[in-house]
Amino acid sequence: MGNCFSGGGHTQFAVGGTSSALDTRGSNDAVDSFLNFRGYNGLFSQIELSLSASDLRDRDVLSKSDPMAVVYTKGKDGQLQELGRTEVVINSLNPKWITKIKITYYFEMVQTLLFRVYDVDTQLHNPEIKTLKLDDQQYLGEATCALSQIVANSKRACTLDLVSIAESTESTRKNLGQITVHAEEEVVSKTTAELILKCTDLENKDFFSKSDPFLVISKYTESGTTVPICRTEVLKNNLKPVWKPIFLNISQVGSKDSPLVIECFNFNGNGKHDLLGRVQKSLADLEKLSSNGQGEKLFLPPVTGGKDTQPKALKSQLFVDKFSESVHHSFLDYLSGQCELNFMVAIDFTASNGNPRLPDSLHYIDHSGRPNAYQKAIHEVGEVLQYYDYDKLFPSWGFGARPIDGPVNHCFNLNGSSNNPTVAGIHGINTAYQNALSNVSLAGPTLFGPVISAAANIASQSVAANEHKYFVLLIITDGVITDIQETTDALVKASDLPLSILIVGVGGADFKEMEILDADKGEKLQSSSGQFASRDIVQFVPFRDVQGGGISVVQSLLAELPSQFLTYMRNNGIQPTPPPPPPTTTTTL
Repeated sequence: MGNCFSGGGHTQFAVGGTSSALDTRGSNDAVDSFLNFRGYNGLFSQIELSLSASDLRDRDVLSKSDPMAVVYTKGKDGQLQELGRTEVVINSLNPKWITKIKITYYFEMVQTLLFRVYDVDTQLHNPEIKTLKLDDQQYLGEATCALSQIVANSKRACTLDLVSIAESTESTRKNLGQITVHAEEEVVSKTTAELILKCTDLENKDFFSKSDPFLVISKYTESGTTVPICRTEVLKNNLKPVWKPIFLNISQVGSKDSPLVIECFNFNGNGKHDLLGRVQKSLADLEKLSSNGQGEKLFLPPVTGGKDTQPKALKSQLFVDKFSESVHHSFLDYLSGQCELNFMVAIDFTASNGNPRLPDSLHYIDHSGRPNAYQKAIHEVGEVLQYYDYDKLFPSWGFGARPIDGPVNHCFNLNGSSNNPTVAGIHGINTAYQNALSNVSLAGPTLFGPVISAAANIASQSVAANEHKYFVLLIITDGVITDIQETTDALVKASDLPLSILIVGVGGADFKEMEILDADKGEKLQSSSGQFASRDIVQFVPFRDVQGGGISVVQSLLAELPSQFLTYMRNNGIQPTPPPPPPTTTTTL
């Protein structure tokens, strides 16, 4: 969705993603409702913030800090709402972060931004940025300003001094470095360029081995400075590197003719990477290099204060092995084409939840109106997804309970019906859930396979009927699943269907098995027959982590849903249905 990324990750760098901006030209009930609810009825623009910092404090003993920036909006009441986080830059006191932070800018509002910088404990081994507990990281400082300060600046940039939250007076403030914020209005393009880049005859900068090269691609801002938009993986001991494909959305670079700075560095663990050469080319130039099969010599800029004032041409060359363009339709393109998201829910009724009649039970119904964890998850996720489900009839199941005078059932209709699992609206789910608590006995064990298969069966029937639907199953559970292989088999099979599965873990159980199902680490699920999942369809979040963090259940769970949706559509060659043309009017003379 407009990301620059290189296939496969690398531990040296976390390359952040961006999602395409909301297309506000057409009508979207969910967006309109969200904005109107908060009183936003005027014009607004999608803004993309690029962050860099300088002269940060060094909090590491044997190396330099590994900084990450977190951006918040600050309400009039002082409450903070997290907007996003950058990636972690290893061993750097002067980081230039790749990840962009998106915010909707409103002219008529004062939008206060807070920027906090942390030194991340990289002993965590590839930490999941969105779930990092900030209290466990070393705080490096913070700065605040209004978004209007940035966009009103002629350079659309603002450099702020970092201060400590504990240093309230000018006399006690120390030099903690600075953070610079660039703001650009986001223009959405559906065209993405795929490039495979390689270099030849790179200089060897290492004594006992060869150079470890990587590329950084930067664009120019309106003020003439450059900001990085893409970084490849590091290739060890290689003077003729061929990097994995990278994908550049035209929106990221401005236009096909916009100049880009491509720099090749030799990676060093101390963060002082050696420049091996650079070149300035537009996407149009790179396309020509690809079609002609020619290389472009790299240059080294003149040394400041040196005798040479001209760049030094090198023997090293940059080649473009592949250049192709494709139209990547956005999530909203499909919604505009009448593609429907259907919400489904499955609730854990195993005995480990505790006696529902006792206040310490996860299923306890507080008659004062305070929702339990199950009710909170249903409401928060369902409230978002219901806008995209036209009939608002939601299949709802329970699992792990024993109906009256019956055996344990691992997939029963929550409404008590023998043949129809649907209920009307979020209120209908909550009513059926409370009624089920009175009509079943909690039992076990915890099995996911049957409810996943039930959801997959509905999705399969929809595909057979050629319906434009995508299904989202929310599973809420308190315990470790006991049918991990059966669940994996069901997920692998379901990965070929229009289905995503959101799992919320409630209570204090060990949810490591759930993290295995959520293939965010890049390892594809494999069935007992040896078949691999065609795509990642699971997103898991422990409810307790989300409650204590700066992001909501909805943000955590739904973060990957648009990309999972688009991956399915692209894998299956499904194009969005064009919206119907506006009605023509005839004038009678």
